[in-house]
Amino acid sequence: MTGTTPLDLTADVVIVGGGPAGTWAALTAAEAGADVLLLDKGYCGTSGPTASGGTGVWYVQPEPAAREKAMASREKLGGYLQDRRWMARTLDQTYANMNRLATEARYPFPVVDGRPHQRGLQGPEYMRRMRSWIKRAGVRILDHSPVTELLVDNAGTVAGVRGHRRQHGTDYRVRAGAVVLATGGCAFLSKALGCDVATGDGALYAAEVGAAMSGMEFSTAYAIAPAFTSVTKTAYYGFATFFHGDGTPLAGAGSQGGRSVIARELLRTGTVLCQIDQATPEQQTQMRIGQPNFFLTFDRLGINPFTDKFPVTLLLEGTVRGTGGIRIAGDDCATSVPGLYVAGDAATRELVCGGFTGGGSHNSAWAMSSGTWAGGGAARFAAALGAHASRRRLVGAGGAGIRPTGRPAAGDAWDEVQDVLRRQVHPYDKNYLRNGDRLRPALAELNQVWDRLRAGAAADPAGTPRLRQASAMVAHARWMYTGALARTESRGMARREEFPELDPAQHRRLTVGGLDELWVRPEQLLPARPELAVAS
Repeated sequence: MTGTTPLDLTADVVIVGGGPAGTWAALTAAEAGADVLLLDKGYCGTSGPTASGGTGVWYVQPEPAAREKAMASREKLGGYLQDRRWMARTLDQTYANMNRLATEARYPFPVVDGRPHQRGLQGPEYMRRMRSWIKRAGVRILDHSPVTELLVDNAGTVAGVRGHRRQHGTDYRVRAGAVVLATGGCAFLSKALGCDVATGDGALYAAEVGAAMSGMEFSTAYAIAPAFTSVTKTAYYGFATFFHGDGTPLAGAGSQGGRSVIARELLRTGTVLCQIDQATPEQQTQMRIGQPNFFLTFDRLGINPFTDKFPVTLLLEGTVRGTGGIRIAGDDCATSVPGLYVAGDAATRELVCGGFTGGGSHNSAWAMSSGTWAGGGAARFAAALGAHASRRRLVGAGGAGIRPTGRPAAGDAWDEVQDVLRRQVHPYDKNYLRNGDRLRPALAELNQVWDRLRAGAAADPAGTPRLRQASAMVAHARWMYTGALARTESRGMARREEFPELDPAQHRRLTVGGLDELWVRPEQLLPARPELAVAS
């Protein structure tokens, strides 16, 4: 049934996004006494990367030696850009949240040696329980209701959102005391499982009110997937051997950095074969239990991945498995803009992961931890406003795709954006095997597309969400390449072919911002690390 009357709602706290970060933010804000409204562009509980499969979690017992080992283990991989204080906070919060899942949400953790094994979660069950949990806490949910812009008051404080209800054909507005963006990263419609909703919308909205990004150069995340599915469970390929199309071994493909070998071979011949032949029978059994959806297509096709060779590809996951995102300005995951908070993949993960992360593990821990902090911070901010929050005069902050600066353009902007992403962002030789001679022309074309979107793209209300997604993806790509060109070294996952070494003089994070005119600013050098004096 199609409605005709737009909704006009109020809430203390609005959560944008219904994945793990959004649901933990909603739960925490509600438990703090806030009236909470969660808005999801899909269906909260089934939408997004986590809901599509299993995920590991960075869950470590509170023992000093174990925590020290956990924090030190990935520092070199991340280019030493992590912050130990934030890492420790995340480990503490994740430990508490996982225990709450066991006791309060009654999540059915498997029992190993008489104890619950709490280092992983089955995404569908996890998110089903999170939806149920937040509803019991009093959170209101609007499914299939993408946000299209933030609302601000006369002082520039974020004070609500505007969006569209797909199934009702109506727009809505929400007045709020504070907003949490938990919209996920950006995978550029690469078809990686669960990632089509991850189009970077929150980063665009944040930039439109003046927030900046950090770590956007760390966005070269490509995941291995069978060529005939979109399932990206990369950990299993640590037990694999890779081959040329003729069946001869592909040297170096299974080592650290082996994905670049796979990428080059795919560019050269279009074919890489794989066989998960190094897993023991016991490990094979555990793999099937841990990630059953990984094996569904194999079984239907009659392929045994442990004994048969099968073709693989690389699917772009951008800032979903990268570490870049909206810059954080406070311990409660506040941004630099009053009233605006950020959590999960929409936020930078450099503080915990530095310049390298992957699926699950640290990202899963960060989602639940940052969600908890952002929800609490937003609730406190809203409470401090009191009755004043609902009396403010609000204006929309949205630009590209909503308020064109010129005459409406002819043609389908969505098709144009998909075309430029396929040519300038998806290819391995542009975004993965990075070189300034290829990045600069790609960025120039992306800038031209942005200019056309900003000047002339417009749509009816039903088409606005898609146009805003298109604008967000182009903005994301421009920030990524701007950051990549500014980091003239190879650190974390930000590799440059012409600058293959790590440069100790660039031991700092990069802040990127702007929309029509982009800027990049190196932050203060981080404390010296002895390892970097001899790094190569």
